[in-house]
Amino acid sequence: MALSDDDVREILRLIDESELAELRIETDGFSLHVSRGELPPAPPAPVPPAAAAPAPAPVDDGLLTIEAPMIGTFYRAPGPGEPPFVDVGDEVAPETTVCIVEVMKMMNSVPARLGGTIVEVCVENAQPVEYGQPLFRVRPA
Repeated sequence: MALSDDDVREILRLIDESELAELRIETDGFSLHVSRGELPPAPPAPVPPAAAAPAPAPVDDGLLTIEAPMIGTFYRAPGPGEPPFVDVGDEVAPETTVCIVEVMKMMNSVPARLGGTIVEVCVENAQPVEYGQPLFRVRPA
């Protein structure tokens, strides 16, 4: 995916207007890492109370986590009023699309990248997500 100069300026403007000290976007064939440099790390951006708690330390419960591959807005369904891509109890394969993360009006499909059964949806629909934030918990197949 190629970015125009205007796209890069818009990304930098969004970072400048936020409290983020660093941004990393990675997709197939594209990687962008922007850092403010010598500024001290900014406090985390405000998020809804359900997602505000830091992720708990890994528990050896045998579950795997599907994490947000980028910063954006999490959507469980392909469109308003449509059923979610996956729900608790659904079987997924590595290529199964589990959600969409919207970044700057671009909809990015998120594949499971593992096989198993969805046991938890960690984020509410249409909520902002951070890079690496848990989206789903999966019992491996």
